[in-house]
Amino acid sequence: MFATQNIHANFMKRFFLLLTTAIVVLGMSNCSKDKGTTSVAPATTTAAAPHHLEARALYTGWPETFETGTKGAYADGTVTLSTGIWDLNDALIGNLSGDRKNGTKSVRIENTGTVTMNFDVTNGASQVTIAHGVYGTDASSTWQLWYSTNSGSSWTQTGGTTTTSSTTLATATYTMSVSGNVRFQVRKLTGGRLNIDDFSITDNSGSGGGGGGVPGRDDNMALGNPSGATTNVANPNNYLMVKPQYTLSYNNSKGEPNWVSWHLSTAWLGSSDRCNCFTSDATLPSSFFHASTSNYTSTGFDRGHLCPSGDRTYSDTDNARTFLMTNMTPQAPNMNEVTWEAFESYCRSLATAGNELYIIAGWSGQGGSGSNGGTTNTIASGAINVPAYFWKIAVILPVGTNDVSRITTSTRVITVKMPNTQSVNAHTWDYYRTSVDAIETLTGYDFLSNVPVSIQAVIEAAVDNGPTS
Repeated sequence: MFATQNIHANFMKRFFLLLTTAIVVLGMSNCSKDKGTTSVAPATTTAAAPHHLEARALYTGWPETFETGTKGAYADGTVTLSTGIWDLNDALIGNLSGDRKNGTKSVRIENTGTVTMNFDVTNGASQVTIAHGVYGTDASSTWQLWYSTNSGSSWTQTGGTTTTSSTTLATATYTMSVSGNVRFQVRKLTGGRLNIDDFSITDNSGSGGGGGGVPGRDDNMALGNPSGATTNVANPNNYLMVKPQYTLSYNNSKGEPNWVSWHLSTAWLGSSDRCNCFTSDATLPSSFFHASTSNYTSTGFDRGHLCPSGDRTYSDTDNARTFLMTNMTPQAPNMNEVTWEAFESYCRSLATAGNELYIIAGWSGQGGSGSNGGTTNTIASGAINVPAYFWKIAVILPVGTNDVSRITTSTRVITVKMPNTQSVNAHTWDYYRTSVDAIETLTGYDFLSNVPVSIQAVIEAAVDNGPTS
């Protein structure tokens, strides 16, 4: 589906690798006595040089989910929440059926109300995301996001005016480059009552939220958007969904994600229990297919996570987000519960050993074999595709800062491709190791696109043969 748009990127990777090899050979033939010190300078002047991004971090303890506070009246007043003290003017914490929310609570704003942080975050801001929806059957509304760098003495608008017109939560994303101390304020302008939820701030330090060996919560899609997914509803089979816990491309025609991308470090791990709270994703556009847990009943396939529950145990909210059905695919029980899970556990063991990982997982093909036997192509009356294979790519780095710039030709990258069958557990997970290049050929995606092309060419061709436990 996406092969055509990635031909140029993949060609440039191969071309660069061939060019580099040629230069090395020439250098060796001309200076054979000094071949141990011959070096090849990285390409810096070609038009195909990739855009290089640093990984920034969601502040620890965010998003603000508004679950911990109580304020039942619209009158101006403060409320203590998990991130700090907020001022709600013409706004309250709502928990009614008409409140659009992830979890049990969200903020409800009326008239020209405001929601203001009475505290600063200290490492600036590069992005803010806010879930928003129409309360009950109210009319559409408009609102803006403002920020202050002087403790609220003056304010500056960021982005444009947002219109909220759906009773399904959508995500508004604001990009900026603000340094130092900053706080934010939502200002409602017109229309009916407005719900906001899951207020997230990504820092602007480029340090992954913690330098000097302190694990942080980094950008879940720091290494690139492999299919060029967008938030345009006219692009239903490559629809980008950005959540604080992971990022995904949703395929409406297949009823499942194309891929899910996430960051893993000990900053994401804690003591929250697995919630088993499988839930339809209310943030999908209303015109899209919304999978439910009943779609999997008696099919012979598990509701298989792509971003694992075990990778998001820092809080109950983090864990619950992994149980949204947009993170689920039909997986053969022996694959999901045995071989796939063993690789998940190995990745977590790397994180607890002082590493951080950038992981992306997805599927290919059609036709899997579950516990009912035979080959099944679809479930849910054809609405959900049953994949033939599942793949996963994990890039492993020691905990540190400026993660993308630290990836070298020696960086360990583990890629697996497993058949979606009950017999997959005849082998351990390491038997299924393959290369990133092989998965690019299989899917047409362009992985690790924010990594310099010269480095991609090496690490994407390699098949890992490192330790497995």
